[in-house]
Amino acid sequence: MKKSTLEGRPINVGLIGLGCAKNLVDAEVMLGHLVEHGATITDDVDAAEVVIINTCGFVEDAKRESVGAILDVARRKGSGRLRRLVVAGCMAQRYAAELAASIPEIDAFVGLDELERVPDAVLGNLKAGHVPDQRGALKLYDHTAPRLLATGGTYAYVKVAEGCNNPCTFCHIPRMRGRFRSRPLASLVEEARRLEEAGVREVVLVAQDTTRYGEDLEMGRAGFRRLLEALLAGTSIPWIRFLYAYPATLDEQIFPLMAHERRLVPYLDIPLQHAARKVLKLMKRGGDARTYRALIETARETVPDLAIRTTFIVGFPGEGEREFEELREFVEEVRFDHLGVFTYSYQAENPGAALGDAVPQRTKEQRRRLLMKQQERISRANHRRLRGREVTAIVEGPSPESEYLLQGRLNSQAPEVDGRLLFTDGTGGPGDIVRVKVTRTYAFDIVGEIQSVEIPGRPGRGVLLPSLSSARPAAVDR
Repeated sequence: MKKSTLEGRPINVGLIGLGCAKNLVDAEVMLGHLVEHGATITDDVDAAEVVIINTCGFVEDAKRESVGAILDVARRKGSGRLRRLVVAGCMAQRYAAELAASIPEIDAFVGLDELERVPDAVLGNLKAGHVPDQRGALKLYDHTAPRLLATGGTYAYVKVAEGCNNPCTFCHIPRMRGRFRSRPLASLVEEARRLEEAGVREVVLVAQDTTRYGEDLEMGRAGFRRLLEALLAGTSIPWIRFLYAYPATLDEQIFPLMAHERRLVPYLDIPLQHAARKVLKLMKRGGDARTYRALIETARETVPDLAIRTTFIVGFPGEGEREFEELREFVEEVRFDHLGVFTYSYQAENPGAALGDAVPQRTKEQRRRLLMKQQERISRANHRRLRGREVTAIVEGPSPESEYLLQGRLNSQAPEVDGRLLFTDGTGGPGDIVRVKVTRTYAFDIVGEIQSVEIPGRPGRGVLLPSLSSARPAAVDR
């Protein structure tokens, strides 16, 4: 089968993507396989004959969102063009049997190890009753897999590893995505080269534990630094960024590299989850406020203009008022550039389920609001220092609010999570790396005027990176 056709016509396929950047990469690989098989991709679910929902199963809110999206599409079957409903992603991997029993409108499931089988799922060629192996994923997709970029083409995520070995008690991702496994270094450099040739100006490296990269390839603690050096030497991509630096696996020798390599953007995403040792111990995470503070001080002393992002969980079992106040004091002292706060989501599947869910939901929400309000004040003050300065930014394209207003990001802003930069004057196109004079600042958004274009861009939406292998599936087993 080399063409996805229905009654002699190309199938119109829509994909609803949920969850994290790692899930987005999986979605892009599925879209790549579909396009290679002749499918037409549409953003309009009402125009689709087949809809794929790429689910997230990380926390209860994400699972509810995924189930809600499935039910919404299921209700549309038979009332318009929609003929088939396919469910993929983490929930398909872990809960396919339960979903099949409760939502019979689902026609097929695609697991995390089955991305290349999505054309079969769309056409109805999978065996009746097929569910993914729910013991956890094993495969590791590489640069030979096709990808249809869904990010607009100015930036792209590169998944450097799959799975996770960490025992965090609030997370059951290892049960879904399997043990930590790194991609070969040469494969990652080749993928980055292909993205650069396609016009991508920013590569964002992601994994569940990104800074553990190479440990399983006998590179030791220096593995991730070796990857960064290889990407810098093997490509000319203007911006290289990485997300999700686990504090226990972060090699501090990365900081001097970041300080001296302009293309390695001065940005550190380090999810700390809490600052009180009592809570961190219950989470089965190392470190505490003192060690985290020392790590951040070293990073800031080494890397000029370093932007730091973190995430915290409030309402975890064992977090009393004293522990929450310790967290607030830590946030006030460290003054992060960007901060995300989540309320603890109890799930029976979590390794720490036996800890219960002692903190009332109302208290969790109140603590989240307090911490976010505190960070809003800190962010306003941090951004205020940018007024009148010239900084480096990337142009993404027209703002959703107005086609006459461009928007982009500073190099201190990661895609999708850190606010935006609005351009009120000057000329630039999508993918341009520009110098910007900051004129106004707010808690999350920044306003500026383009002064000059440093590096012109050339990305285009819907960039297809075709398969480099004629053999199917395009995956590497470990």
